[in-house]
Amino acid sequence: MLHIEVLEFLITSKMKQIELAENIYYVGVNDRHTERFENHIALPDGVSYNSYLIMDEHITLIDPVGANFMEEYLQNIKSVIGDRKVDYLVINHDEPDHSGALSAILREYPDITVVGNGKTFAPLEAFYGPIKKKHTVADGETLGLGAHRLQFFTVPMVHWPESMVSYEQSTGILFSNDAFGGFGTLNGTIFDDQANLVFYEDEMRRYYANIVGKVATQVLRAVEKLNGISIKTIAPSHGLVWRSNPAWVLDRYTKWSSYQSEKGLVIAYGSMYGNTGRMAEIIARGAADAGVKEIKIYDVSKTEVSFILSDIWKYKGVCLGACSHYGNMYPDMTLLTHEIAHFQPKNKCFALFGGMSWSGGGLRTLTQIAEENAWTLVGESVEVKGAPIREEDIDRLYNLGKTLAEAM
Repeated sequence: MLHIEVLEFLITSKMKQIELAENIYYVGVNDRHTERFENHIALPDGVSYNSYLIMDEHITLIDPVGANFMEEYLQNIKSVIGDRKVDYLVINHDEPDHSGALSAILREYPDITVVGNGKTFAPLEAFYGPIKKKHTVADGETLGLGAHRLQFFTVPMVHWPESMVSYEQSTGILFSNDAFGGFGTLNGTIFDDQANLVFYEDEMRRYYANIVGKVATQVLRAVEKLNGISIKTIAPSHGLVWRSNPAWVLDRYTKWSSYQSEKGLVIAYGSMYGNTGRMAEIIARGAADAGVKEIKIYDVSKTEVSFILSDIWKYKGVCLGACSHYGNMYPDMTLLTHEIAHFQPKNKCFALFGGMSWSGGGLRTLTQIAEENAWTLVGESVEVKGAPIREEDIDRLYNLGKTLAEAM
């Protein structure tokens, strides 16, 4: 009996509630089990699914969580509202990592009204079937909850067509959907002033580069659109809640979306027997001797692509190298070049190199990709037959590193 009483205390105790402001609560969950976000982006430190609850005359949930966390999620909700019903569920974004718990919420609270914009409900019902009670809001429209009032702003293609954000007018809290989010679980630190921002900045940039970067222009438009409101707290669907310094994250999103880069070099290579990797080391020495202090070298067969793309977004210089493989390039380089071409980080200085034995193909394929995507190449691309042991090859590789440094 004691164990049951302790469990009930943990579920209902005020000590467990996390307040963003009076009567506005964090009710999200941490996912430490999923290995890959969207089944392709590595999650070594997990991810949070953030959801928020407003206690008022009309109790309102803002974005549910993933489908696998329903029991914990309901406990979080009931620890705030007890046996009261939820009146509204705001869906800022239809993607299943946000909306996955919708069916369970509809079963738990059958009279709930789902709130979305004109583009929300067709894809949402395609995922989960008919929704009985719907309330459609227009861009800029408000919804009164009692003492609180939500205002909705559509931000199309940040990063789906139906994406919107919700702004609580009395507290200045922006429930920002995927914008301003990041990877990494919230390890007891829900708010920015509690956290090590070095870790979260890296995971925010990796999230941005691999999720939002493709629509950078739309992100800038969304930031400009929100300039007219007083934002005191930013509450995204993943990652930290920014209550002490929202300008910190706004500034970084503006920087990344306008393709501002730091002086630094990313060298990513694919090598079967290590010779192309040795070439990367020589290029790095040339760049370092020319004054570049931030140099990242990645073996594409060892490092998951999302980490490499994140640093490509951060730094000015990008040097790609691949050995030949049956007349083409090293296979693991294919995904990286695809992602660079797809997300299109701009204002970069690119350089290319490759290794070969009895036939070429690595550098040739990289060159074709560079031409197709109009990458700005600096220096003369270098291809080495066999190992980089000849003085002429070593000089060409070293000078390529120096040329890249000068171009940056």
